[in-house]
This record gives sequence, C-alpha cells and structure tokens, in this order.
Amino acid sequence: MPRGRPHKNPEDVTVKKPAAKAKAKATMANLGFEAQMFQAADKLRKNLGASDYKHVVLGLVFLRYISTAFEARHAALMAEDPIAAEDADEYLAENIFWVPVGARWSHLQANARSAGIGKIIDDAMLEIEKANPEQLKGVLPKDYARPSLDSVMLGELIDLIAKIGMGGSDDQALDVLGRVYEYFLGGFAGAEGKRGGEFYTPSSVVRTLVSMIEPYKGRVYDPCCGSGGMFVQSERFVEEHGGKLGDIAIYGQESNHTTWRLAKMNLAVRGIGADIRWNNEGSFLRDELRDLRFDYILANPPFNISDWWNDALEEDPRWTDYGKPPASNANYAWLQHILWHLAPHGVAGVVLANGSMSSNQNNEGEIRRRMVEADVVDCMVALPGQLFYSTQIPACLWLLTRNKKPKDWRDRCGEMLFIDARKLGSMVDRTRRELTDADVAKIAAIYHAWRGEKGAEDYADIAGFCRSVSLEEVAQHGFVLTPGRYVGAEEQEEDSVPFAERFAALEKTLQEQFQQGEALNAKISASLKQIVAEGAE
Repeated sequence: MPRGRPHKNPEDVTVKKPAAKAKAKATMANLGFEAQMFQAADKLRKNLGASDYKHVVLGLVFLRYISTAFEARHAALMAEDPIAAEDADEYLAENIFWVPVGARWSHLQANARSAGIGKIIDDAMLEIEKANPEQLKGVLPKDYARPSLDSVMLGELIDLIAKIGMGGSDDQALDVLGRVYEYFLGGFAGAEGKRGGEFYTPSSVVRTLVSMIEPYKGRVYDPCCGSGGMFVQSERFVEEHGGKLGDIAIYGQESNHTTWRLAKMNLAVRGIGADIRWNNEGSFLRDELRDLRFDYILANPPFNISDWWNDALEEDPRWTDYGKPPASNANYAWLQHILWHLAPHGVAGVVLANGSMSSNQNNEGEIRRRMVEADVVDCMVALPGQLFYSTQIPACLWLLTRNKKPKDWRDRCGEMLFIDARKLGSMVDRTRRELTDADVAKIAAIYHAWRGEKGAEDYADIAGFCRSVSLEEVAQHGFVLTPGRYVGAEEQEEDSVPFAERFAALEKTLQEQFQQGEALNAKISASLKQIVAEGAE
C-alpha cells in the first residue's frame, strides 16, 4: 500500500488545511476554550468520581452533537420538502443520526430545570438507540435518573453544554463540539490517572504514529482501540491532506465494554463509520477479525500485562514465525498478533514499554532476533518520559513493515532507522509532557526522508538524534534495539574561550566557594557553642 507524499525539511514541516476550513476555525473557540469548558464541567461533579462522571458528561455532549447535526439537516429539509424532513433515510444518506422529537436537545434544554430531568435524558438515550440500532445499540449511557445524580447538577450541565458552539454556523458548532468531546476524553483520562490510560492514548503520541505511517487509503486496524483516538487522528490526517471521509476503512477490537462504548460515541461524533468489535475475552483468545489483513495498524497495547496467557494459545499460528511469547508478559504477543494481521505491503506503528527493546527474559530476546533477521522492524523511536496519564514507564515506538522496498522508494532492506526523541517535548503541567507539533513533524519527516519517499529531503544521520544502521551492526549489539545505543552523542559546539582562561575562572569560583564554606562552618560552630553555654546556665 503506497503511503508516500512530498515532505519538506523536518524543521519546515507544517500541516496544511484548506483555506476555507482554516478561516472558519479561526472564528471559533479561541485557544483554551476546551480547557475552560472542562474546568466548568468538572466543578459541577462535586464528590462524583471522574470515572463515573465522564459518562455523564460525554453522553450529554454526544447527544448535543447528534441533535445539532440532525436539527440543521431537518431545518434545511423543511425548507425544501417538509415530507422528506420526516424520512429517516434522508438523514442516513448524509451520515446523520435520526433523532426522535423527545430526544432532541431543544426538548432537553426546555426541561433542564425539571426535577425529572434524569429520566428525560434516559428516555432520550433509549429513543436514539431504538432509532439507530445498527450504529448505537447498547452504546449510550442510560442511568441519569439514578439517585446519586443531582437533578440540579444535570440541569447546570445541560446549560453549560448548550453554550458550546454558540454564535457560529452549524458546521462550526459541530467542529467545536467534536473538539470539546476529544478534550474531555483527555481531561477525564488525566483525572483518573492510571485508569485513564486504559481508554486514552495522549494525542501527541497518536499524531506521531499517524504522521509516520500516513494512512491514506485502505484498511486501518487497532486490536486494543480504547476510545478510538487512533482512528480519529487517521481520518483527520486523510482529510487534512486532500482525502475525504471514507477513504480508509476502520476496524478495531476492545475487551472493555465501557471503553468500547466510548469508542463508538467518539467515532459517531466525528461521523466516522467503523467496524469495532467487543468481547470480554480480548484479541488474543477471541480474535474477532482473524482472517483479515490490514494496510495500516496502529496500537497502544497495555504495557507488560502478565495475566493474558491461556493454554488454548499454546499452538496458536500467530507464534509460528518468531516463537511463543512468554506467559509472564504480553509485549511480544502483541507484536506478533499485529504482524499476523499486517498485509504484504502494510505498515504498523506500536507503542510499547522501553523494556521491549532490550529484554532477554523468557524467549523475548530470541523472538526479537528472529524479527530483526526477518527484516520486519523498520524503525525504533525512543520517546521522552512523562507522556502518559497511566504510567511513568518510558515508552517507545515500533514501526513494522513487510516491505522495505516499495515502488519508487529507496531500498532499505537490511537496514533499520533509530530515532532518539527523548529530549523532545514540553511540560504541559507539573507531571506531564507533550510532543509539540514541531516535534511530531521532525520525527515524521526524518522517517520519510530515510524511506526515500518522492519529494522528501535527502536523509542524513544526525548525531545524538537519528542513524541508519545495518542489521549486521544490530546483531553485533545482541539485537538490542535501544536507539541511544546507535545514534551516538550529540555534537557539541566548539568553545571559543581558551582552556587556560576557562580553567582559571573555574579555579577562582572554587576558591570563593571554599571561603564561603569556611565562613559558614565558623558561624555554625559559634552557634553551637552558644547553645551549649546557655544550656549549662
């Protein structure tokens, strides 16, 4: 599957959007709007836990979104043909959900201060599911009437969410609602801490993977899809680079039913059609899409899980090529599951714990050796720390491919690219870091230059950051795939100050510090003597 396009110098890469769309976005919510909305919504939850409260809020944002899209289309049809306005197929043709009268946002807003608003919301969710069973059966939250939810809080939430997108066109309102939904997913992941990481991958990590593998056309798959962030970014990438919604076919699987519901709503908010499967056994024991192969695979599997093995997997064909993964750690099981599903010309991007690059325990080193010798490992990226809500474990990216010599590209058979990105990123709060747009562009552009894609800059190793390495050299390092082992040290600028002058300055500073230390010691001794004397009296 071709995935190349012209690339610029890493320092100059920017994402281009259609001018009209960019202009529209400029008139919408200013930077920080989503954060302000989240803070306002978060204040209303009081003692309600973030893991529970997120479904309350996200369900309402979802309802507002589909109702806004429906009512805009309904108004247009009423002006053209009032009879067609009541035909559900007219909405389905435009990828818009049919929303019954009692479930429309205007009805909820009119009853926001009612003591029975919780039941009104539950009824609305039920009606929407019944009207759209193929897409939404069993997906929407329907427990707003429970005693633990204060009706006053629900009314205030409805009023708050009603403000999203006010003042703009319907398209602008939908775009803002989509942005708010995505921001709220991240916000609740942060509030939940470790549990939040189970359903949310930081957007900067997703953007990096998507920018590297460039899913333009074909099948995209995520075997542990969480809330669907990989899919949202993939569709966004296609649209931002001249494609259209539907150029990629999306497939996924998720073992957590609650998270599966989040993914279904997240994709529906974006108008993205997808085949997302759920079962509580997971992708290893019950691979829902076992016979399908995919052009692009993006995944952030749970790190280092130790309770995945079942004796039924002993002779599984997924382990045939590279060896049986250890029962104590699923990292190499995920890699082999992904390779099993990769099409002959496919490419995959996988987030894993750093230990996966060097571990030799329980056959992992042997599996890694076989993968390297089979030439399916394309690129390794060491990420900076503190990127994830769920763990402080350092992470890396594995880029896998079955074809290192696509048509019109440079022949990279027998080579690997190593990128050490640990120094990139900026702190966004006291505990968490994010890769900037420039960081993402730099990593992606280096990868595409190395691949030799048409229009890309010529590749060159950068000391301390990236290096192309032969498989023979990797073998000499015991098949350890840690980028820092290969990229070398960053080049230092030559100091123009003569050594003798720098040494004299350092010596002077050291003598001053010695003198300060002696003076401080004298003060401490005097103070101690005074304390002893006062105690004797």
